[in-house]
Amino acid sequence: MKRFLFAPVAMFLALSLSWAGLARAQSAEDVVWVQIEAQPSLAEATDRARAYETLLDDVSGFSLGGGWYGIAVGPYRRADAELVLRSYVRDGLVPRDSFIQQSNRFRQQFWPVGANVLDTGVIDPPAGFEAETADPETATAETTPEVTTTPLDPAATEGDSTAGEDPAETIAAPAPPEPDETPAEARRSERALSPAERRDLQVALQWAGFYDAAIDGAFGRGTRASMGEWQSANGYDQTGVLTTRQRAALMAQYNAVLDGLGLQMVRDEKAGIEIMMPTAEVAFARYEPPFAHYDASGNIGARVLLISQPGNRDTLYGLYDIMQTLEIVPLDGPRERKRDSFELIGENGSIISQTQVSLENGQIKGFTLIWPAGDEDRRRRVIAEMSKSLTRLPAVLDAAAGNNDAQAIDLVAGLQIRQPKIARSGFFIDSNGAVVTTSEAVASCTRVTLDADTDATVVATDDASGLALLKPESRLAPLAVAEFSNSAPRLQSEISVAGYSYEGVLSAATLTFGALSDLKGLNGEDTLKRLAVKAQPGDSGGPVFDDNGHVVGMLLPRTDSDRKLPEDVSFALDGAVILKAAQNAGLNSKMAQSTAAPIAPRDLTLRAQGMTVLVSCWE
Repeated sequence: MKRFLFAPVAMFLALSLSWAGLARAQSAEDVVWVQIEAQPSLAEATDRARAYETLLDDVSGFSLGGGWYGIAVGPYRRADAELVLRSYVRDGLVPRDSFIQQSNRFRQQFWPVGANVLDTGVIDPPAGFEAETADPETATAETTPEVTTTPLDPAATEGDSTAGEDPAETIAAPAPPEPDETPAEARRSERALSPAERRDLQVALQWAGFYDAAIDGAFGRGTRASMGEWQSANGYDQTGVLTTRQRAALMAQYNAVLDGLGLQMVRDEKAGIEIMMPTAEVAFARYEPPFAHYDASGNIGARVLLISQPGNRDTLYGLYDIMQTLEIVPLDGPRERKRDSFELIGENGSIISQTQVSLENGQIKGFTLIWPAGDEDRRRRVIAEMSKSLTRLPAVLDAAAGNNDAQAIDLVAGLQIRQPKIARSGFFIDSNGAVVTTSEAVASCTRVTLDADTDATVVATDDASGLALLKPESRLAPLAVAEFSNSAPRLQSEISVAGYSYEGVLSAATLTFGALSDLKGLNGEDTLKRLAVKAQPGDSGGPVFDDNGHVVGMLLPRTDSDRKLPEDVSFALDGAVILKAAQNAGLNSKMAQSTAAPIAPRDLTLRAQGMTVLVSCWE
């Protein structure tokens, strides 16, 4: 009896195992690929895979064994793979001998680099292929909107409307909008795009905030995802393939910031430059070599300089240095000088300027765009268009061109040299180049310089005494260092003040002579000395010498107050206060060794000029 019961059970188990095996085999066969090419070397296969990825989605590459490497798209369900194969062959995107391949024929994946998709299961075919399987009549019915129009009364067309008729019934409904492309049609129109147009779409997606990968014109998974996100954000079906109309809308968004700027190609024959310019905002003004000035003509205050001159690398590097002294190139911003080109970006609270210049065949050409701060979207787009469009013509700007009537020591080719916010005097107090100056000279500065070209750091300030100590960022070797007097000068004795009276107009410090009126301030301050000397604002911070050439103090600025003092009344901070502050800051300032004989005027002048520096405060 048992054996009779066992037979059906065994038969059932055998059938079950057979069915499971068949199911597994069928499942494995359903995960397939479209193999489109095989190459005998990894390098060739990689190049071909990279090329295919600019045209097709889901491109992968695998080792086939025997030194061959295959390129395939997928993995798809078999029905989807057959559809993709037919479509790609019909459109001429893959060879006609492409075929369906199973996953178990592929070995290690080499493309995309680092990927492994053999065991990830099937994916949906590229957008648009589902629509191609639909019945054409059904698809038309589903995709074409139904429009109902109210026919015109024949009499109404002749002007004989009947009494009491509703006028609305005689007006035709508006024509339906032109139908957009299906995903399949969009993909076909996309294939006609040039490499530059494909890159432009990626740039526009990047600008819109949906794409952050390389601008390479390859519409891979990242680009498709960003297209889908843009479609969703703009109310379109999220297919990942932009239709012709959607591509136009994306580019219109990208270019909308340029509306009203009059961006047009300008050809300047004298400068030998053709370039895109915002012609609604700038217009040609004059030539002042090496610049062609296009001054503001619109509302935003933009300006353009075309740069054109003959020269070599030395000329290029000299221009690089000179342009950084100009007011149109603010101090803050990156600077980069290469072998045959340079770029300068400077910005402050008012403007941002960007300069791009290069040397080719003995001609230095480029441009500067000056744009108002706070309008970055438009500025960056204008810069990109100018940089992309610049074309070098044979001519170069003649050095004799332009009008040289407006000449000034603070102008370079008609451009204002950058001026400091305030310039005062200071003097060396140790052999490493440390400087003492008035705290007024370094208040609210973004940059402090010594003699206009050496950056300095403020190491200590004392607003109560009006003193500031500076260290140069590069070591200096002063021609002379202050020696502080070791005794009090005599009342009414002669003193002299060294300083940049005209705030840097003159290239060296000048001496102003006077007398010591009192060893204290007007209110009895023993840290001050009262002087009878007609000093200028630029002299503030300069050293005060006794007749031996020793420093007895530092000239302080005149302060605005309710009490107006005579013009020849000034005050100096006592040298002992300066010495103590310097020692507290770790500086090696020194006291004069002995009381010497009066110094000759010529020797005093040389000592003063070797010791005194111009301290400039820049915004």
